[in-house]
Amino acid sequence: MTEQLEYGRKILDAQPFSKLVGVEIDSFERGRITLRLPLRPDHMQHLGIVHGGVTATLADMAIAFAGGSRLGNVVTLEFKLNLIRPGRGEAMLARGEVLSLGRRQAVCRAEIYSVEDGEEKLCAAAQGTMAKVEGSGPVPRIET
Repeated sequence: MTEQLEYGRKILDAQPFSKLVGVEIDSFERGRITLRLPLRPDHMQHLGIVHGGVTATLADMAIAFAGGSRLGNVVTLEFKLNLIRPGRGEAMLARGEVLSLGRRQAVCRAEIYSVEDGEEKLCAAAQGTMAKVEGSGPVPRIET
């Protein structure tokens, strides 16, 4: 396991909300991440598709992890989400990457896919701005 992947998993483990939702990290390197969410009945809305809030959570997490891997501790300043098609199947994937990097901010994007019978389908696209924050959390920061 890479140092970056181990670090990302420690961050997830320190976030009660991430544990509640059930998000996992598939891969993580500087500026890029792939998150996986095995779907459960409580991720669905009344029509049997993934709730938009779940998709938004994955988008926010993917852009935050991507930006944070370059800037250190970050918070989301803003993000936009385009919902393209309903999520369904056995899992959701979120792939995030840094598009532009400054000293204190990063513009990042994410694509969110549903996985059904092993096939990935694009469900949403997001773009957002991450801002560096001072201080440290419960997980010591690795060098960015």
